[in-house]
Amino acid sequence: MRPFPILSFRSIVLIFAAMAAGSGVAMAQETNDPPQGDTLTVSPFANTTAGEFTPSKGFQIFTAKRSSLNISFYGLFRYLNQLPGEQTFTDHLGRERPVKARNDLNWHRTMVWFNGHFWTPKFRYNITAWTLGSTQQALLFGNLQYKVGTGLTIGVGMLPNLTNRSMQGSFPFWAGSDRQMTEEFMRGGFSSGLFVSGQALPRFWYNASVNTNLSQLGVTASNDPRSLSTSASLMWMPTTGEFGPRGGFGDLERHERVATRFGVSGAHVREGRAAADSLPPNETQLRLSDGVYAFDIGALANGVTVRNLDYDEVSMDAGLKYRGFTFQGEYYVRRLSNFDATGPVPMTSIVDQGLQLQAGHMVVPKIVGIYASTGYVWDDFKRNPWEVSGGVSVYPTGTRSWRLNLHVIRIEKSPTGSNFGYYTAGQSGTTVSVGTDIIF
Repeated sequence: MRPFPILSFRSIVLIFAAMAAGSGVAMAQETNDPPQGDTLTVSPFANTTAGEFTPSKGFQIFTAKRSSLNISFYGLFRYLNQLPGEQTFTDHLGRERPVKARNDLNWHRTMVWFNGHFWTPKFRYNITAWTLGSTQQALLFGNLQYKVGTGLTIGVGMLPNLTNRSMQGSFPFWAGSDRQMTEEFMRGGFSSGLFVSGQALPRFWYNASVNTNLSQLGVTASNDPRSLSTSASLMWMPTTGEFGPRGGFGDLERHERVATRFGVSGAHVREGRAAADSLPPNETQLRLSDGVYAFDIGALANGVTVRNLDYDEVSMDAGLKYRGFTFQGEYYVRRLSNFDATGPVPMTSIVDQGLQLQAGHMVVPKIVGIYASTGYVWDDFKRNPWEVSGGVSVYPTGTRSWRLNLHVIRIEKSPTGSNFGYYTAGQSGTTVSVGTDIIF
């Protein structure tokens, strides 16, 4: 585990002095905006290419012609209860497995962003300190971006695989505090790479990325195969040319004109298990639709270990916002194929399709929003996992900077699971989440 960087006494004094003076310091309401004092125009992709590692507006500590420094923060405290607490599930090969249901209180997620420009406002840096209290993980990483012009930004660093819309900067402006079932099951993860993005035509943006693998979390360079991940996304916002802060869920800002967004994303990678055949896999991004890790020993056949496979995924998304109402949907197709295994497996490919729909309304403008969502997976194992969820979010300050959230899920045969999301593999039952988060 890597320790967090420690701010110097001088930096701490500067932060609180700026807060007291109220000059050049603002809480993030329109968090796609560049930090104050920076005149660089930001496209929907340019400041959100780092996905969940995208900074907010934060506190402007220092600005000069050749450099700047901004510090911003995110934090989440959450209670999570996955019910029933004692249960099992049967995988697609008929084996009974335990469901690891949680019931805990956690300071769940912390992010601290150090960002600004160097030498020219077109050359930007972002260093992120990231930790998950529920998994005791802590990392320090970053990305660099250079804006050639409106049509092209080039960057390197820790980046998302562009597998679906939630991977492209909308965090943490989601319905609840984490992703929903279908997108969590289908998506790729984050890893080091290179990207290009820009506005190709009026109200039309592109993004493309080459990454080390599908997910770098828990995978070291010595365990990586030689193959790289490629992904790309297109986005069209025909009516207003925007979709609210970060393109996130909810119409807290109340669009008086109909805002629309349409997009398509896709990815391909030859992914490996990143471990010796006899050991548990280090690659834990991919699960089968029964919740079993794709690289687990015996996942597809008893006693057989998949070493490598092809991951191909395409998603199509659409959204609408108008006068406090929000509607969003995304359709996914994921194919796992070309299995390299220690023995024979009963299939040459596995194709899963999924749908996610979300709707919300600000019942008290700027303060209280309610929402509902549903997800379904059509899978080759004929398990057909599904969920129905809903919740309420309260914004005490009338901004997105502070939120209180209640989220309730009814799920059947969860195909996904992690210690940082809402889900545990195989669960059939109810999950309740109550949390509060801040971003500024």
